[in-house]
Amino acid sequence: MKYYWILYFFIFTTCWSQQEDAAQIKALYDMSLSDAKGYDWLNHLSNQIGGRLSGSVQAEQAITYTKEQLDLLGLDKVWLQEVQVPKWVRGAPEFAYIETSPGFTNNLPITALGGSIATPSAGIKANIVEVQGIEELQKLGRSKIEGKLVFFNKPMDPTLINTFSAYSGCVDQRYSGAKEAAAYGAVGVIVRSMNLRLDDFPHTGSMSYDGLPLNERIPAAAISTNGAELLSTTLTLNPNILFYFKQNCRQLLDVTSYNVIGEIKGSKYPEEVILVGGHLDSWDLGDGSHDDGAGCVQSMEVLRLLKETGYKPKRTIRVVLFMNEENGLRGANAYAERVAASNERHLFALESDSGGFTPRGFSFDCSDKNFEQILSWKSLFEPYLVHLFIKGSGGADIGPLKNDQIVLAALRPDSQRYFDHHHAENDTFEHVNKRELQLGAATMASLVFLFDKYGTKTNTATSGK
Repeated sequence: MKYYWILYFFIFTTCWSQQEDAAQIKALYDMSLSDAKGYDWLNHLSNQIGGRLSGSVQAEQAITYTKEQLDLLGLDKVWLQEVQVPKWVRGAPEFAYIETSPGFTNNLPITALGGSIATPSAGIKANIVEVQGIEELQKLGRSKIEGKLVFFNKPMDPTLINTFSAYSGCVDQRYSGAKEAAAYGAVGVIVRSMNLRLDDFPHTGSMSYDGLPLNERIPAAAISTNGAELLSTTLTLNPNILFYFKQNCRQLLDVTSYNVIGEIKGSKYPEEVILVGGHLDSWDLGDGSHDDGAGCVQSMEVLRLLKETGYKPKRTIRVVLFMNEENGLRGANAYAERVAASNERHLFALESDSGGFTPRGFSFDCSDKNFEQILSWKSLFEPYLVHLFIKGSGGADIGPLKNDQIVLAALRPDSQRYFDHHHAENDTFEHVNKRELQLGAATMASLVFLFDKYGTKTNTATSGK
């Protein structure tokens, strides 16, 4: 008979705990959807400050603004962490055209890739060779490439439902294309924008020469998908056309910048840290609303929502707005170095860096034991149409924190429209839906609440207390 009472007590307490959890999660969603602050914060970041390229005046304005807003939340501590960041500047707008015969030209929309060198002051005009990625470049070899421009035209795969997988399948040509083409004597590279739809917006993004000597580096630019289609068709009709482009970008000396950090001190285990964050820098073409203004304000909202609903965290809940994710990860690395040096104990880290679209779920980098616990929470999210709980990556900025103990996670919004805006001029505030943004903030806050309440399975000393 005793065992029946034990079983009854276990079932009763489990059901009661689930009801408590569901009530707290509902309070977080209700607050986020009825009394939103994140959308207003994003409005200011986007429309009053604009694109926040690492090392820029706008990036420094964003640091000041977000610190002020965190101070107004009445957190236990708000501070800045100094970090040295690269300063790359675009200069005068880029210009490009196809010359089909002397005097007959068609202009095409391009943008310099982040980290690229400039063209000579008069620009570059040369024949151009189209390839479908780095492997085809290598097969052609020096005899076909030397003295010419290389046009990388491998598109994102439209059949992949996970658009980040489509992005991963061809982004190497943007990141490494210039270095690879320089090895075969190319004078420059033009790269198809990482974009699934056809439009006239060229998408920038980071590229690397990976230690290539300065005198061997060649300029690199992205071309819009419509421009890429026109260029490819024109090359098919006339392989001898000339392509001209001019860009004026420069890499300057590193400058001082900051990560913005705020926290609520844990009431029971203050030495155990739960981190939530996004990256405050963005590219300069748009205003960085989806990438990653959305992730920053959602992360700030997590702490506000917990406070406003009256929840008292057991563990320290910390928001980190990282600087320099787009072209260096200096902020992420500096934060991880600080954590290691001070021997801080991070249980869980959650990143939002996939846009402010409707939340679908999370990906987790964790042990099987922790993932079992996470799956046990899945039913709590189903009323909010959040159902995707998968093993996968956490995120670029929290990646340097990885060890055998921590659980890393990334918010996974619907990704079908993300690459329409990613790193482009149309990554702007009007393309962010307030309700979708706030649903994402509440979803993040709910997961943080559960990790705070139950701990992690690797953290056996305090798990579930």
